[in-house]
Amino acid sequence: MNDQNIAIQLKRFLLVEQCPASWKGMDLYLFRDENTVFYVGQSFLAFARVWEHLINGFKGHSIMGRFVWCNWPKSMKFTIELSSSQSEQFDAVGNELNASERLLIQRWAPCFNVSLNSQPTPLPNSYLPPNAPFRRRRSLTMLIHEAEQAVKTDDTKLWLESME
Repeated sequence: MNDQNIAIQLKRFLLVEQCPASWKGMDLYLFRDENTVFYVGQSFLAFARVWEHLINGFKGHSIMGRFVWCNWPKSMKFTIELSSSQSEQFDAVGNELNASERLLIQRWAPCFNVSLNSQPTPLPNSYLPPNAPFRRRRSLTMLIHEAEQAVKTDDTKLWLESME
């Protein structure tokens, strides 16, 4: 069984170009901040599906991707969680993928999951809705560059704090 769960800030996720081997068994994913889960989904390869959301957000084909880019740069701090339906936490639903996704949706009541979610969590007022105009029209390459700069700044700050 795969009991590994991955939690990574979006700005760091954007710097991972190829799916690491240890992530390939992850078939469930969610987007969240420190207080709210925005979306739960499933895919044979969750890593690739998260990327699809992000890329399709520019075209308006993914509500979650659109939400990320409408709220950039604040959304850089969102967390992407990847997990496996085969992990122990889903034993109660027989480790079946659809049932595992349903369990996560029932647990978190994500803002943008309308199927299987009788009471989605309201979108916090601190965020723009996904139908808001982009604040800055940028290419994915430029946004990844901004994420890279933010990660370098974070890492430098941590390094300096460790030196004190």
